This record gives sequence, C-alpha cells and structure tokens, in this order.
Amino acid sequence: MTGTGIDHAKNVNLSKPPHKKNRRFMKHLVHLFLLPALIFYVGFMIYPIFQALINSLFSWKGLTRGEFIGLTNFIRLFTESPFKETFTRALGHNVIFFIGTMVSKLVVAFMLALIINSKIRGKEFFKTLFFVPKLLSVIVVGFLFSLILNPTYGALNTFLTAIGLEELAKPWLGDPNTALYTIILVNSWYGFGFAVLIFLVGLQAISQEIYEAARIDGASGLKMIYKITIPLAMPSIMIMSILTFIGAFETFELIFAMQGSSGGPYFSTDVLGLYFYRLAFGSVSGGESIGLGSALAVILLLLISLATAGSMFFFKRKEVEH
Repeated sequence: MTGTGIDHAKNVNLSKPPHKKNRRFMKHLVHLFLLPALIFYVGFMIYPIFQALINSLFSWKGLTRGEFIGLTNFIRLFTESPFKETFTRALGHNVIFFIGTMVSKLVVAFMLALIINSKIRGKEFFKTLFFVPKLLSVIVVGFLFSLILNPTYGALNTFLTAIGLEELAKPWLGDPNTALYTIILVNSWYGFGFAVLIFLVGLQAISQEIYEAARIDGASGLKMIYKITIPLAMPSIMIMSILTFIGAFETFELIFAMQGSSGGPYFSTDVLGLYFYRLAFGSVSGGESIGLGSALAVILLLLISLATAGSMFFFKRKEVEH
C-alpha cells in the first residue's frame, strides 16, 4: 500500500503542468527565432533608409560629408538644370514602364489564368512552362535578349528576314522610339509566369457555388467575368498591381544589362534607378552627387510608399467578401 501510494504521488507530480514562469519563458523563447531575420532586416533595409535620409541633408566633398544644408539637395533636383530635366524624363519613363507592364503582363496573364483555371488538360504543364523564365537571373535574361535583338546577327531580325518580313527588322534597342517598349516586353515575359500563378490562386479561391448561382440567374460569358470573377479575385489583382508598380519604379538590373547605365540610346530608356546609380556612383570620387543621389533615393521611397498605400486603399474598397 505504501509503495503504491508513493508511485501514485510521483505520477501526480509528473502530470502537473509546468510552472507559469516556465510557460512564459517558453512562450517568449519562440521570438528568439525571429531575431536573425530582424537583425538582417534592420541592417540591410531600415539602416540604409535612415542613412540615405541623413546623407541627403548634408553637402559632400568627395566621400567626405560636409556641412548640414537641409533640403538643398531636394530643391536642386527639382529646380536646377540638368537635374530637373533628367528627373522629369526618368520619372516619365517609369510611368510608361508601369502602364506598359500592366497591359502587356497583367492583362494577358489574367486572361491565361482564366483559361488554365477552366477544365482543360495539361494545367500543370502550362503553369510550369509559364514560370520557367522566372527561374533565370535578370542579368542573364538581359544579356540573352541583347543577343536576340542584335540588329546584325540577332535571332529576331534573322527570323523576320527568313520569312520575308525584312521590312519589320530594325535595331530594336538602338531606336529611341522602340527601345523602351522592347524592354517592357522583355520584362513582361520574364515576370509573366509569376503573375499567372498569383491569379490562379485567386481564381481557385472563388467558390464554384457562386458561379452555379450566377448561371441559374442567367449570367454567362463576359458578364460573369466582369460581375463575379474580377470582384472576387480583387485581392490577387491588388497584390500583382502593387508588385508591378513597385517593380516598375525600382527597375534597374534589366535596363542596365541591356542598355548600360546611361539608359541609351539618347537616354530613351533612362529611369529613376539608373539616374540614382549615376548620381551616387557615377564617378570614383563620388563628389557632391552622393547627397543628390541620397535625396533621389528618399524621393523614390516616398513615391513608392504613398502610391502603394493609395493603391491598397483603392483596391480594398473594390474588394468583395466571398
């Protein structure tokens, strides 16, 4: 009896829940796993932003920071030549890049997502096929298309000539009238698969019962897409629109790989990312442009942040619960 009582007492003690302090410690211990990511985020995201803001408020002599000058660098960007002309031109190209990408990538990607989401064979094959370009490096894509679009030996002009359409062959990247739009198409091809997958996720989240109820009410075809599919897929449309805007105003690598830092020919493909690169790192010594480059970086950050917040507010009002 005594031994049984002791064993029972041990079992009771072992079955007791951990002490409150231990439970509290274990609960907060989980947050330690977030610490490496937090350190990385602060070191490579938050700190550079604050450093750029500080640098934009000072004058620079070579790589040495000079005296505090307030908003002078910002004022120079908007009022002093040639900075204001270059800024306006580059900003206009970013806007064109965004609009062109929205039309050439998102509209077509949404239409293809609708087709793939329907009852067709080979869905997985098409999803994989569209996503393959995204696996490549942006620099590699830029270099490959520079070869394909070469006016002398490029595959595109060679193909057009071979099929009797030599009048369409042209220096796609050497003509100021076509260079920017050509790069927009290349960029759309590169990010096309990701957009299709995001739209597919949004479409597959829509309940089929809603479509069945709409068919009973007599809805079909384009009316069903406009009245049901697009409103219910608005979260995925919002995500891709915002990501497209951010990507369009942050674009740098692809244009740099295809056209260089000057955004040629004749600055026809110049964007704010390239302009920032030339201002901040265009010379070995850096010069006073470090302050101007930092000011441009802050302006670009504010522009993207405000536009993203406004887009989220707009799309949230259009979003429909389902």
